[in-house]
Amino acid sequence: MHGRSCSCLLVVFVLIFAPGNLRGQSSPGQSSRVDPAPEFTAPVRSAPSNVAEADASQASTHEQLRPHLPINPPGAPAHNLPLGFGFPLLARAAGTIFSGTITAIRRRPASQSEVVETVAITFRVENAIRGATPGQDLTISQWIGLWSSGQRYRVGERVLLFLYPPSKLGLTSCVAGAMGRFTIDLRGRVLFSAQHLSAFQSDPILGGKSRVSFSDFALAVRQAGDEE
Repeated sequence: MHGRSCSCLLVVFVLIFAPGNLRGQSSPGQSSRVDPAPEFTAPVRSAPSNVAEADASQASTHEQLRPHLPINPPGAPAHNLPLGFGFPLLARAAGTIFSGTITAIRRRPASQSEVVETVAITFRVENAIRGATPGQDLTISQWIGLWSSGQRYRVGERVLLFLYPPSKLGLTSCVAGAMGRFTIDLRGRVLFSAQHLSAFQSDPILGGKSRVSFSDFALAVRQAGDEE
């Protein structure tokens, strides 16, 4: 009786544990190693492949974030500007203010001396308010990305510009994008866009006018500087 009970227990033991052991065995020709479950991680953005690419990425971020004012493309609504934006804020943010005619435009590819691709724009300065001299040929460097996004010039065009102080890479751009750029008409007057009219409406000199003489414009800049 005792022997029969032991036999029954042995049969039960084999039925319970044998299938698990059989499943763990490999079929002929297969490896017995079991690979762990794959790890799933969030995709990581690859690092720039070279120094120029890294500097270009840095320049892109720098030129977009460095300005204290938003970069508004031509035709953007004026209500996108920060609350309280006006002519004094525009004037105080600029390192260079002048009017002139564009005489040359040259593309500069990235190289050992030029770590990012840029566009060199040369102006014959006609009138200067800050950071330039009348009669000089002034060349500025603009990041190619801004040119591609619409901040372009053409030879022979007459403009008045408010430019940021050059970055560490020697690049500059108009203060607040289209807000820092004005057209000069054949009589040398400064023309205002719809954005300008909205932003400057409270200015004692420029408010309510669609165009002003350069002398009045320069006076408004000086008064804006006195408000600091």
